[in-house]
Amino acid sequence: MTDSRYLKRTIVKEEIESRYLGEKRTLRIYLPPGYNELLSYPVVYCQDGEEFFNFGRIATTANRIILDEGAEPFIIVGVQVDVSVRTQEYAPFGDRFKAYTSCFAEEIIPYVEEKYPVRRSPQERILAGDSLGGSVSLHLALLYPDLFTRVISMSGAYYSASQEIYAAAEDLSWLSIWMIVGLQETAFEADTGTYNFVQLNRDTRDLLEKRGALVSYQEKDGHHQWGFWQNELPEALLYFLQEN
Repeated sequence: MTDSRYLKRTIVKEEIESRYLGEKRTLRIYLPPGYNELLSYPVVYCQDGEEFFNFGRIATTANRIILDEGAEPFIIVGVQVDVSVRTQEYAPFGDRFKAYTSCFAEEIIPYVEEKYPVRRSPQERILAGDSLGGSVSLHLALLYPDLFTRVISMSGAYYSASQEIYAAAEDLSWLSIWMIVGLQETAFEADTGTYNFVQLNRDTRDLLEKRGALVSYQEKDGHHQWGFWQNELPEALLYFLQEN
């Protein structure tokens, strides 16, 4: 049975008006056990925010690793997405990609940092995403290296358009990325085609390492679904948030 301490979670909802997207965007904010506005906290920004909370159970996981596994207390910001336009916002060839990435860096980050005691150095902001969410997280880091240097990527959808952008980068020695992909993801049917995610992730790892990025890379038995990613979240979070 899950320890009841892990289930006592503080989650608040916020809504911002985005001039880039021309609409409101919902944020789901997790506050750690013992939250104190006089302190300051690292922050994890999640693409597909609603899924990270509902299917990834990230708030319960965060409580557990903070209370029992030595993670430094941290805040989570889940950014909601409309699945009908998800590819348009997350893929670099999408017609809402520029608006979404601008909204994320220039509207969501300032909003959170004004309302919550999150730390403002790039090393204290972590981007997390699954599939295209992993891809857009890496794109955000490349677009805004002054804001983001740490990425969690679970089964990243690193299509050729994304790899071309990563390949154009010269020096990625400032970047640290934790990557995982499931060995059963060799023929995943996405809305834009069927892809071998294992090979896409291997190729992206090689691109990043050749440009000096620090890459923690794993392949494990698993499918392109939250049943796989949920189990890997504790390790991913602890990779960046374990207290020394």
